Amino acid sequence: MKFRTWLYFLIFSFLILLALGTLLIGFIKPYYRENRINTINTVVSTIESELIDGRPDKNTVDRTNKLIVGNNACAIIYNQNGQNLYEVDSLGELCMLDDDLLIDNETVNIRDNPERIIDEISEKGLLNLTLSSNITGDEMLLYGKKISGNLVNYYLIINTPLELLELYVDFILRQYLFLSVAIIFVSLMVAFILANRITSPIIRMRKEAIKLADGNYDVRFNNEESYTEINDLATTLDDAADKLSKINELRKDLVANVSHDIKTPLTVIQSYAEMIRDISGDDPIKRNEHLEVILKETEYLTKLINDMKEYSKMQAGYIELNKSNFDLKACTNSVISLLNGLIKEKKLKLKKNLKSVIVYADEVKISQVIYNYLSNAIKYSSDKKTITINIIDDENFVRLEVVDEGDGIEEEALPYVWDRYYKIDKQFKRNENSTGLGLAIAKAILEGHKAKYGVSSKLHEGSTFYFELSKDYDNETE
Repeated sequence: MKFRTWLYFLIFSFLILLALGTLLIGFIKPYYRENRINTINTVVSTIESELIDGRPDKNTVDRTNKLIVGNNACAIIYNQNGQNLYEVDSLGELCMLDDDLLIDNETVNIRDNPERIIDEISEKGLLNLTLSSNITGDEMLLYGKKISGNLVNYYLIINTPLELLELYVDFILRQYLFLSVAIIFVSLMVAFILANRITSPIIRMRKEAIKLADGNYDVRFNNEESYTEINDLATTLDDAADKLSKINELRKDLVANVSHDIKTPLTVIQSYAEMIRDISGDDPIKRNEHLEVILKETEYLTKLINDMKEYSKMQAGYIELNKSNFDLKACTNSVISLLNGLIKEKKLKLKKNLKSVIVYADEVKISQVIYNYLSNAIKYSSDKKTITINIIDDENFVRLEVVDEGDGIEEEALPYVWDRYYKIDKQFKRNENSTGLGLAIAKAILEGHKAKYGVSSKLHEGSTFYFELSKDYDNETE
C-alpha cells in the first residue's frame, strides 16, 4: 500500500510536468509572436511621440537606439525626400532591410530604392508585412509607418523576428528539463513522506485488526496524530472492538448459563431416577414425589428448549405475525391472571392503570411480551413492593409500561438487558419461572411489529419497561 501510494503521487507529479511541457512547447511560439507584435507597436508609438516633438537630436537618437536594440530589431528613418536620417541594427545579417523584398508582386530593395517604400507607406498609411527570412526561413515582421510632425513627414521602417530563435527554444527546453528533474526528485521525497504518513496508521490498524481477529480484544486503533478521516475510522474500529469484547463476554455467559441450565435439571432427573430405582420404587408416596420432581425438571427443560428454538427462529427472521384487532386491556388482564399466583407468593402489590384501547397486532405474541415484562418485574422485586402496569392512550399510539420498585439497573448496563442470558449481577441464579431469554424474545417480537420499546431505570429506585404500538387498526376485521 505504501509503495502504491508513493507511485500514485509520483505518476501524478509526472503527468503535471508533462502537461506543463506540452503547454510550453505548444504555446511558447504563438505567445512570443503575439508579444513581439504588441512590443513593436509600443516601440513605434514611443518613437512616433519622440519625432512629433521635433527633429531627432542626440537624446532622441540615444533613446531610440535603446528601444530598437533592446527589442531585437533593426530600423531606418527616412524623411519625405528619401534621405536616411537614422538607422540602427541589432540583428546583423538577419536584418532584411538590405534584402530584395517582394512587395505587391514587385521586388524592392529598401536601401537602393527608398522612394518606392515611402510611396507604398504614403499610399497605405501603414505597412505591415510578414516575410520569411532568407537565412533561417523564420517569420519576420516588416513594419512601416508615416509619422507627421512640425510640417515634416518621417517614415519609420522596422524589421524584427516573429519567432524565437532555435537557440533560445533549445535553451528554454533545457532549463525546463533540468527543472523537471529537480521537481521529480523533490516529488519522490515528498511522495515518500506523504505515503509513509498516510499509510503508517493504516498499517498499524491492520496489525491491530489481525490481533482482534485472533481473539485479542485489548486492542486500540486510534491515533491522534493522523488525519481526521483515519481517526474517525479508528474510533469506529475501537467502538467495534469494545462491542466485540462485550459480545464475547456475553457468549461466554451464554455458554456457561445454558450449560448450567441444562446440566442442573439433567443431574436432578438422573439422581431422582436412581432414587426411584434403588429406594422409592416400592413406596408409592415417595415414588410420586420423586416422579413429580422429574416431571417438573422435564417441563423446565422443555420450556428452555422451546424458548431457545423460538428465539433462534426470530433471530433468523422467521417471525410470523398474525395481526388482528384486540383490546390491549383485556390482553393485559389475561396475562396478569396467569401470574397472580406468583405475585401473591412473593407478597407483591399490583397496581393497574389500564384503559380499554383497540390495537392492531399479533395478540399471542404481544401477550408474550407483557408476560415477559411482568415476570421480569416480579423476579427483581422484593416482598411487599409494588408493581404498576400502565396503559397510556396517546393520539397516535398506545404505550404499555411495567414499573417495578426493584434494585434498578446501572446506566451503562441498560443497552445490554435485551441480550439473551444477560445477567446484571453476573451471578447466575436459576429461576424456575424464567429461562433467561424473555427480554431477548420480547425485543425480537417488538422489532417484528416495528414498535418502539425501551427501558429506563435508576439504581435502588426500580425500572420501567415499555413498548408503544401504533393505533392503525384494520377496519375490515371489525
